[in-house]
Amino acid sequence: MNELHKLRLGNFDFRSHCIELCCSLKLCWVDHFGFNTDKTFKQRYLIADKHWKKDGGSILFYTGNEGDITWFCNNTGFMWDMAEELKAMLVFAEHRYYGESLPFGANSFKDSTHLNFLTSEQALADFAKLIKHLKRTVPGAKNQPVIALGGSYGGMLAAWFRMKYPHMVVGALASSAPIWQFEDLVPCGVFMEIVTADFRKSGPNCSESIRRSWDAIRRLTSTGPGLHWLSEALRLCSPLTNSQDVEHLKDWITETWVNLAMVDYPYESNFLQPLPAWPIKVVCQYLKNPNVSDPQLLENIFQALNVYYNYSGQVKCLNMSETATRSLGSLGWSYQACTEMVMPFCTNGIDDMFEPHSWNLKEFSDDCFKQWGVRPRPSWITTMYGGKNISSHTNIIFSNGDLDPWSGGGVTENVTDTLVAITIPEGAHHLDLRANNAFDPTSVLLARSLEVRYMKQWIKNFYASLRKKH
Repeated sequence: MNELHKLRLGNFDFRSHCIELCCSLKLCWVDHFGFNTDKTFKQRYLIADKHWKKDGGSILFYTGNEGDITWFCNNTGFMWDMAEELKAMLVFAEHRYYGESLPFGANSFKDSTHLNFLTSEQALADFAKLIKHLKRTVPGAKNQPVIALGGSYGGMLAAWFRMKYPHMVVGALASSAPIWQFEDLVPCGVFMEIVTADFRKSGPNCSESIRRSWDAIRRLTSTGPGLHWLSEALRLCSPLTNSQDVEHLKDWITETWVNLAMVDYPYESNFLQPLPAWPIKVVCQYLKNPNVSDPQLLENIFQALNVYYNYSGQVKCLNMSETATRSLGSLGWSYQACTEMVMPFCTNGIDDMFEPHSWNLKEFSDDCFKQWGVRPRPSWITTMYGGKNISSHTNIIFSNGDLDPWSGGGVTENVTDTLVAITIPEGAHHLDLRANNAFDPTSVLLARSLEVRYMKQWIKNFYASLRKKH
């Protein structure tokens, strides 16, 4: 299926050199680790080779995460920006069960039997097979160094790919990759504490207003008229009718504050939603006074939510069933979180601005079983990838922004000379992977130049070693 795929990034139009390809059927096994089925599926990947040089070039390989690969392709401008300098071919590989790479087509999410092959290990094996396929079929690619790059879960995959397939990639850039957000490697409350710190820094009394809003919601929704009033005040598409709806409302508002912390970029963006520059500062303008009546506080909360959900001014009502772009595969991620990607989160209402909620594995496990018919394995990721015991690996850059709540589970200090941490003080979620922007803080410009320097060294070492062999 060699159809031309139109991709846009900022003001650039990449139609001329970004081609969407599907791998041949024999390439992508549904199960790489068993031998009783030879079922295959089409894995989608994107290639851009405008700046690629067969002589002394490189291959930058994006390890796709939980969503449509064209969306990640459009939001990873850093790869496009450095393609010429590294004479690089860009490859964006779609993660199985997301976008159009569905092992069982429309039945892929039918039940846990069909979902059984949605794991990080199977995805890494897909990437390894894809690299072998490209080196075999693309003239000039065979003896070139490959560097894995990814952000968030994709960043975890980039790091794990270098760990598990070091003969396939010479190094990895793992941006905003919370590879330690498992078991008890970091405190379960650190994530929400960083979210709270972002709001605290962005406006006087902002986090305190949010902290007080939970009790205000509880008091207002204790009666039928209160439920109706709050539904109207928050312009909800579906009215609140019972206590279950109220819990859903609070979860939805919580997720909104978390998402704002992740995408607190220094310029207008539309990564999860269309948003202004420094969106938390804009939100906090409405939350300056926590000492107002309950109705007034919730009116202020509505104005704050409206920044996230209706910056364009086109939205008629706020929809509690959607918090981010549909390009993200929330269904698939829900299954992954219920199996091997078990990340403990908790709040205490003192060090954070949320209602107290302890981490309860049994409750989590029961919810997973109810939804998917599976039980989580909280120790598996650390068993598979080593937890904090990773010093035997080499050539991985872990970059994290201080504003990003996921940095709490990330590698933020050098582990060895070649497992290095880069911290971006004014950076939100994988800001360094985004395209160059006139409003970028100096910290991210420095981070990117350092990342490129490491990559050039890996490429240089690869070619030096290749010359020795020949």
